[in-house]
Amino acid sequence: MNPIVNEYFNNLKNWQAELSLLREIALECGLQEEFKWRQACYCYKDSNVFILGGFKEYCIIGFFKGVLLNDSENILSAHGPNSQSSRSIKFTSLTQISTLKKTIKEYIFEALEVEKAGLKVELKQTADYEVPEELTATFNKNKTLKIAFENLTPGRQRGYLLHFSQAKQAKTRYNRIEKYSQRILNGKGINDCVCGLSKKMPTCDGSHKYLKE
Repeated sequence: MNPIVNEYFNNLKNWQAELSLLREIALECGLQEEFKWRQACYCYKDSNVFILGGFKEYCIIGFFKGVLLNDSENILSAHGPNSQSSRSIKFTSLTQISTLKKTIKEYIFEALEVEKAGLKVELKQTADYEVPEELTATFNKNKTLKIAFENLTPGRQRGYLLHFSQAKQAKTRYNRIEKYSQRILNGKGINDCVCGLSKKMPTCDGSHKYLKE
């Protein structure tokens, strides 16, 4: 048991009992326990296998390569519509976790075998994402913005392409592009910290809101 994770669990205000039971199950599977992204993370050698997390309405065990699991019980769900690799099992009670304990272990051991086999998830590349017409039109008018966008990392480019293309109306897509143009020119991703005060740079974790003047 990782002492840092011990402290984390002792201070949990939500889902403490449920996450503690999931932790117990995880430790029985013999994986290495780490504290990453402010969550309990379980690893095989240097590879992250799954993570435990709590949200407002549920807690989860999230498999980093969950898309490669067979999901024989059909209990895995994507974190979002654009999630390519990770999949989670959501829980809302201790009873639910206890009932599924055997199944949870089966999924954990399958995820472990995925890592041992060195399997990789084939992720979509930036070129596979749709470039909204509005962004192309903006680039034609603003070459500097186009160059700045092309200089972003592929992950940052994909983040913007997803955000822009998800808007249903052209006006909204233009508004989003205009809103984030300066951020792109500054070389920042859509989720990067722009206030410079985040404790989790480059991602903005909102910690600046709690800093005293």
